[in-house]
Amino acid sequence: MRAIVQRVKNARVDIDGKTVGQIDTGLLVYLGVGRGDNQTDAAIVAEKIANLRIFPDENDKMNRNIKDASGKILVVSNFTLFGDCRKGRRPDFGLAAEPESANTLYEKTAELIAKEGIEVQKGVFAADMQVFSQNDGPINFLIDSKKLF
Repeated sequence: MRAIVQRVKNARVDIDGKTVGQIDTGLLVYLGVGRGDNQTDAAIVAEKIANLRIFPDENDKMNRNIKDASGKILVVSNFTLFGDCRKGRRPDFGLAAEPESANTLYEKTAELIAKEGIEVQKGVFAADMQVFSQNDGPINFLIDSKKLF
């Protein structure tokens, strides 16, 4: 699994002009599921997101996690994180999981994050979404359950 984790002042997801998920201070997480990913990958990514120390402490050092910051998380499915752009000009999505297993692991990851005591909002899997956010920092991190980067 792969994730782009953005520290945000606010974020929301709209579908057909209707807001389906919205947070104030917290993390906007774009989550991609790859072929061969399983529940272990979901657990690795969920644990990392829930405990990543990227919020400032009283000395303005990134030393607090989302729970310490009383933040929320907005998780948005994003299969394009597995787009391979190394060859040619059109991304190859052969590394992305099939929709059924991707949706199952997307939902599982959100569930595991919520079990950490964090409020989780979500986009809608496989929908055409408009994502709005105000990045804080900007602070962005890449997570890969296979630790490829």
